[in-house]
Amino acid sequence: MKRKTLALLALAALAFTATGCKMLKARDNLNKGVQAYRNAQYAQAVEKFEQAVQLDPTFPTARLYLAMAYYSQYIPGAESPENQQMADRALQEFEKVLQQDSKNDIATKSIASLYFNERKWADAEQWYKKAIALNAKDKEGYYTLGVIAWSKWYRPWAEARAKLSMRPEDPGPIKDKKVKEELKAQYLPMINEGIQNLQKALEIDKDYDDAMAYMNLLIRERADLDDTQEEYKKDVQTADDWVQKTLQTKKMKAERKPTSTGINASQ
Repeated sequence: MKRKTLALLALAALAFTATGCKMLKARDNLNKGVQAYRNAQYAQAVEKFEQAVQLDPTFPTARLYLAMAYYSQYIPGAESPENQQMADRALQEFEKVLQQDSKNDIATKSIASLYFNERKWADAEQWYKKAIALNAKDKEGYYTLGVIAWSKWYRPWAEARAKLSMRPEDPGPIKDKKVKEELKAQYLPMINEGIQNLQKALEIDKDYDDAMAYMNLLIRERADLDDTQEEYKKDVQTADDWVQKTLQTKKMKAERKPTSTGINASQ
């Protein structure tokens, strides 16, 4: 009986040693992969991260780096099977990270970003909302939700104007009441939600000039859904104010940047 116990202990020790050896090799491959990743050698990085994950499937850091290495090779807008494969592999690995850690904000936001770059607006919107739920101070998340709202609205708005022979510089609101009411019913709640998300981004960062620029666009284009000229002019004036705020903020930021000598240009 004693011999059996000693034998079992010996086997357990061997198993522990083997497991520890695999974990050390996994971390060694991770370090080599990180070095390749930092040098933009993404194919080599993928190879090392995959080896790390194979050695230790429960190694979340290696899995996350593997996903990022695939994502770094994806080119938004490039239509090729190879490029789509990179996006698909990145998505699969990010999802595996979330299977191990459902609250991993990097993986969550990366999935949102991937869908955004693929112009899959509904999926991107869903995942950015998940990212914000994990980090209520995520100004980029709120900002991107505003951009998604504009992206979904811009085309039907432009097409409606074109069909009514309204040039971009022609003042609104949209002339055809039926067309306007249809657009309002379908898109106005979404536009208002987009504006609210941009406002939240600006509450987090009052100098967020990109958010200001999209505030201008959404409010200016929303004006075409107004019922009266007075409402239209008020919205356009508000949009113009956002243009001025954007320009002033960009100028202020440029003045803050140090010159090549390290002396602030505003001094």
